[in-house]
Amino acid sequence: MNAASTRKPLLNVLAGNREPVPPIWLMRQAGRYLPEYRELRARAGSFLDLCFTPELAAEATLQPVRRFGFDAAILFSDILVVPYGLGRRVSFEAGEGPRLDPLETPAAIAALPPRLDPSVVEPVYEAIRLVRCELAPSVALLGFCGAPWTVATYMIAGRGTADQAPARLFAYHEPEAFGRLMDRLASASVEYLVGQFRAGVDAVQIFDTWAGVLPAAEFARWCIEPVRRIVAAVRAEVPGAKIIGFPRGVGTSLAAYVENVAVDAVSLDWTVDPGFVRDRIQSRVAVQGNLDPLALVAGGTALDRGVDAALASYGERPFIFNLGHGILPETPLAHVERMVERVRRAA
Repeated sequence: MNAASTRKPLLNVLAGNREPVPPIWLMRQAGRYLPEYRELRARAGSFLDLCFTPELAAEATLQPVRRFGFDAAILFSDILVVPYGLGRRVSFEAGEGPRLDPLETPAAIAALPPRLDPSVVEPVYEAIRLVRCELAPSVALLGFCGAPWTVATYMIAGRGTADQAPARLFAYHEPEAFGRLMDRLASASVEYLVGQFRAGVDAVQIFDTWAGVLPAAEFARWCIEPVRRIVAAVRAEVPGAKIIGFPRGVGTSLAAYVENVAVDAVSLDWTVDPGFVRDRIQSRVAVQGNLDPLALVAGGTALDRGVDAALASYGERPFIFNLGHGILPETPLAHVERMVERVRRAA
């Protein structure tokens, strides 16, 4: 075990060790549920200005750690930095989510540049360096990227859709061109994650939010294989890099993911069966999760039961407490405080 692992509980878990009190952080922990974030967002002018102004992105990253004492800070950014860095127009419409110029033809895919634009990603790396200087030694700093499949779904459709049918149809009609897009996104993701490690992150998470819409064979082809290559290539540049995978909504196909992708932990959504996780997943890697974000909104006994169930299900092995997806904007601050207190008191 390296010195960083003994100093940071989250890294100790990613090294395969159980912590008596599970480290805790939340996906989307920097965001609209925090009044200080809303003030910062108003000052920034636009979401992209907030992401690409290092001082503001660093402040957004640090805010939830200051307020709740989480064991990890996750970089404030967005998974669409990669397509933006590949020259695609990206914007965020209030109440409607991201908008991109859709990739509609094989020729448009072939025209994508081979490397990320340094002027796009350098402010992200600078934000990491700023955060690194401010964090306590015990708090881990996490970077992230979107998995190629999930990023491609937005690039093909130009927006998020209910079942990501545009990308699925494109992959069926044009598998060779879609494979080239996966290759381009995988290589860009490697470049981006390696840059984050070199700037100072301790670990990264690869978000595959839309993995669960694919049949098993397509999941293996478009989710497992690209992420497997990303993990291997990042570790070739950053030996021992700690990586968390999050293929959301894949059910029992999570077993195939951990068998083929050499992640140090997998994040669990709130629908997964705890017995399956203990028998097939946690015997291989650490797990992270998986309180229902709506239980956190509800609070009270529903929140207490959810926290207790996660601790009882996973707490005897290497485990990081988190939500099953991102924290919702309407989440009361008092409920987050209650959750953190219960995790740390019950363990």
